[in-house]
Amino acid sequence: LSVAPVFLLAGVGALLNVLTNRLTRAVDRYRKLTTDADEATLQAKAREINTQITRSRLIHWAIVFCTVCALMICLVVALMFVGTYVTHDPSQLIAVLFIAGMCSLVIALLLFLREVSLALQIMKSFSRIRGK
Repeated sequence: LSVAPVFLLAGVGALLNVLTNRLTRAVDRYRKLTTDADEATLQAKAREINTQITRSRLIHWAIVFCTVCALMICLVVALMFVGTYVTHDPSQLIAVLFIAGMCSLVIALLLFLREVSLALQIMKSFSRIRGK
């Protein structure tokens, strides 16, 4: 029974890796925008800076919810093993933790989806500015 949550934990770890890479890119782009003087008009530049800040916040919260999910899944696995040695049945607590972990993962994935759509909006706006 503990194998499935462990595989889930591996998937959440991979998702955390993707999210941290996206956060790094958003922060790097923000730094470039705030130091570059010749990039675009001030209004377009300010709009993109605000978008990068929003992307970073979305990714930050997705990382928070993924981490909460991972912690809950770790507790599920630990309780499964501890449950074999105690007289009290922890199955209800295990179910609640697993459901809460899944809800946390769903929220993280929705935040990730929103961040990706923001990134695509930036690309579309650049292609309009450059006339392509």
